[in-house]
Amino acid sequence: MEERLIAPCGMNCGICMAFLREKNRCPGCRAADTNKAITVIRCKIKNCETMQEGREEYCSGCDSLPCKSLKNLDKRYRTKYKMSMVENLRQIKEDGMEAFLAGQRAKYRCPRCGGVVCVHNGRCYDCERSRS
Repeated sequence: MEERLIAPCGMNCGICMAFLREKNRCPGCRAADTNKAITVIRCKIKNCETMQEGREEYCSGCDSLPCKSLKNLDKRYRTKYKMSMVENLRQIKEDGMEAFLAGQRAKYRCPRCGGVVCVHNGRCYDCERSRS
């Protein structure tokens, strides 16, 4: 769990299935677009005017927070994965990045092996690899 893996929208790419998998691994939203899915490359949030101009590093600093795109993403993640991008951004803004990352490490730590549990499917990719 590293700051470079926190996307502008508040997603922790370190707990994302696309980042954790071995085949066609995504390097995270802030990395170069090589090996990323087209949906990530064309992300409306990452490519919004405010982010492109470099005025803000995270959506939490934007005057339009939460914009329509972030609201839609947040609703989908709250419903499907019990995680809120808006809450992540609030926590980063109020408590700081280190506290946010510490909370993420604790929340998504595998109780069996200490690896990272994926937000999308609840699986630890470390245990899975060690069992084969």
